[in-house]
Amino acid sequence: MIEGHTDNVPISKDSQRFKDNWDLSVLRATSITRILIEAGMSPNQITSAGKGEYSPIAPNDNPQNKQKNRRTEIIVTPNLDELFKILDAN
Repeated sequence: MIEGHTDNVPISKDSQRFKDNWDLSVLRATSITRILIEAGMSPNQITSAGKGEYSPIAPNDNPQNKQKNRRTEIIVTPNLDELFKILDAN
């Protein structure tokens, strides 16, 4: 899963491209998703998610922390069916 995140600064009301931080976070996630697919990863193995401003890793109280919250994360999860097969075999 590719997650996109933002800080808590609202998108400008004059923005033609984004309605809100949700839109921006989704675009961040799908941008990375496209890079991975172009590099050869199967689209069936990727999910994009926009988290907006709702999962900060730092308080949005100064420019440095806001910058930390403007990010993407790649979350790797195992194929649980395969994991259970391995566990059953042992």
